[in-house]
Amino acid sequence: MTMHAVPAGETGAPQLVMRSVGKTFGNDVVALRDVDLTIRQGDFLSLLGPSGCGKSTALRLIAGLSAPSAGTLDWRGPPMDRTDVGFVFQEPTLMPWATVFDNVWLPLRLRGVSRRDAQERVAAVLEQVHLTGFEEAVPRELSGGMKMRASIARAMVTRPRVLLMDEPFAALDEITRSRLNGDLLELWEAERFTVIFVTHSVFESVFLSSRVIVMAANPGRVFDEMAVDAPYPRDDAFRTSEDYAHLIRAASNMLRAAMGLAPLETANGVH
Repeated sequence: MTMHAVPAGETGAPQLVMRSVGKTFGNDVVALRDVDLTIRQGDFLSLLGPSGCGKSTALRLIAGLSAPSAGTLDWRGPPMDRTDVGFVFQEPTLMPWATVFDNVWLPLRLRGVSRRDAQERVAAVLEQVHLTGFEEAVPRELSGGMKMRASIARAMVTRPRVLLMDEPFAALDEITRSRLNGDLLELWEAERFTVIFVTHSVFESVFLSSRVIVMAANPGRVFDEMAVDAPYPRDDAFRTSEDYAHLIRAASNMLRAAMGLAPLETANGVH
């Protein structure tokens, strides 16, 4: 796969505009209040914040798995349907009795695509996530990282325009997590779909994202935003750079401020 340097800010027109979005559950728990957020075509956007700040709730609203109690979600551009949005959950949620191929084929199968007709597309997406050769393996034969690769392949097999990821690497060890971060960026740079990525990790959010949205709790809301003005591709050299350390400090400060642990400081050129 050929990779080219991609400026961090190189994103397109608005794809989703959230206006005054709120979500209240039946027991009067306010999960989100007055969320205003514009997501652009080609964004790699991370939602960063403490537990209970509504990150996963926001993702479910965007996915159409839940309806807002207030406000609007306005999709721009060509009409979206359910195959235009892929979702990767915290757990791989693979069918334990099915092979990797059959797990990845599932979204196409549900659309009436035969196994034979799906062969080329499934093979291509398995190659993109580095699972070629494991088509006939079942989940119990895979490592945690490989299961997550299969889950990402399943989400990507329909060529979605938007990929939603809810802490997909949180349960993995640091080495596997780091490797999958790099693989995800490689896939995103090749396809340039939009990614909305939920995480608790400052390090992960800065490494992956073109924009980091910091959220606060009680009620869940957007607290602040930071552009990550570092070019792609990003690799281990970026992880040890002064620029990365500077961005980590700025994002950490925003997160601490969102949690009420420190005053918000303005970082020159970052915030």
